[in-house]
Amino acid sequence: MDRLIQAQDQFVAVWGQMAGAWGISRTMAEVHALLFIVGDAMNTDEIMARLEISRGNASMSLRSLTEWGVIRRTHRRGDRKEYFEAEQDVWAMFRAIVRERLKREADPLLASLFEIRDLTLAGKKDAAFAEHNRRLDTLIEFFELVERVGQRFVSPSGRGLQLAASLLTRDPG
Repeated sequence: MDRLIQAQDQFVAVWGQMAGAWGISRTMAEVHALLFIVGDAMNTDEIMARLEISRGNASMSLRSLTEWGVIRRTHRRGDRKEYFEAEQDVWAMFRAIVRERLKREADPLLASLFEIRDLTLAGKKDAAFAEHNRRLDTLIEFFELVERVGQRFVSPSGRGLQLAASLLTRDPG
């Protein structure tokens, strides 16, 4: 059993290290990792004890993870405490992560690019304005494509993500 806990703790640490690349806090990633790798619902006190974190930090992480859709609340009959469990379907988990990343990063960036372009639309006849807008339009087209692809990935069925992964990993020969 000690080996299992050691392996779980190592997984939590590795998942926590990836947090920066995902744009989330280390603690949020560690809470998610713990719930995922343990596979059973845990209450806030259990999570706090296992990760040695404060109640406030645990509560904020659990709330965020619930909003992201990678964990859910659950209850145990006869127990007044609230329990949390992680999504165990890896495809569903990554669809939720992609959906949240699009919402938090790609969508606001695209909106900002449109606003910037709108500032210079009136000067289209000027060569400098036209070149400026041409550059912005290439970025807008790119991010619109990323958004469309992303939306296919996060569809409720998840078929887009699985199909893309299978096509990209298919042996060309």
